[in-house]
Amino acid sequence: MPTGRQGSIHLFKFQGVDVFLHWSWFLVAVFIIKGQFGVYSSIGWSILEYVALFLIVLTHEFGHSLACRSVGGNADRIVLWPLGGVAYVDPPPRPGATLWSIAAGPLVNVALLPILWGLHSVSRSQDWAGTQPDLALFIFNVAWINTGLLLFNILPIFPLDGGQILRSLLWFIIGRARSLLVATVIGFIGVALFIFYAVRTGSAWLGILAVFMLLNCWTGLKHAMQLIKMSKLPRRGDFSCPTCKSSPPIGEFWACGNCRHRFDTFASGATCPYCGTQYPVTRCFDCGRAHAMNEWTKFAPQSNATLVGGKAEIR
Repeated sequence: MPTGRQGSIHLFKFQGVDVFLHWSWFLVAVFIIKGQFGVYSSIGWSILEYVALFLIVLTHEFGHSLACRSVGGNADRIVLWPLGGVAYVDPPPRPGATLWSIAAGPLVNVALLPILWGLHSVSRSQDWAGTQPDLALFIFNVAWINTGLLLFNILPIFPLDGGQILRSLLWFIIGRARSLLVATVIGFIGVALFIFYAVRTGSAWLGILAVFMLLNCWTGLKHAMQLIKMSKLPRRGDFSCPTCKSSPPIGEFWACGNCRHRFDTFASGATCPYCGTQYPVTRCFDCGRAHAMNEWTKFAPQSNATLVGGKAEIR
């Protein structure tokens, strides 16, 4: 899966979201367009169809990004690549916020359904298949592309949108960690079916997609186990994360970036007790957000923190 700017071309920025196109997209575009020789009367229609696919995927990913930002999350990057697109979204660690951020992508495809199939109905009523066959075929193919992407994305297989929607719904019932665990286990079953089908049909694309899904399921499983482990640790009752409201664990779980020693940042006031390095922010293990130490305190702090030279000086 592409990560950020590596191997990608920056296309534009819209609503604070940078859009990148991975270089492999061009290779696949040439391969697919060449494979459509004879479908249309000219190659221009094949190119236009692939551009339409690009735009559908792009609007889908913007659905994720803008929905995430609407609930206070972070979403500043979209990377388009041959197997689709990746919107790098970081919604607030709440099931409702996560559900909306994920579901908004497929909802874009749902909104496009009546538009594209409506155009197809107009095409049939006006007999464009006889008078403008290329246009009629183009509209039909694009309508099916959007429908196919929607049906595929809502499969309840992690990390597809359907699998993440299932995880968000389970989050309301069984909590953050166990919902992710259940979703990834179901995802592994789905991946096994994908691999079986890819082997039976000899589809290299499905095989690549199955490997991508397998890696994401494995990452999700490890994250779920880590969340379950963290949930069983004793917590500090006098601190809470400003974002997710969870209390930090008691113990030496923070590693100093300077001397590499592990320490309890809440016991030492965000200062490494071994080398004296001071940290302006402390990251939450539950939601991953970072805040200054005085923001973590539930009650009125007895000391003040100020930034000195980019570091936190506790006094």
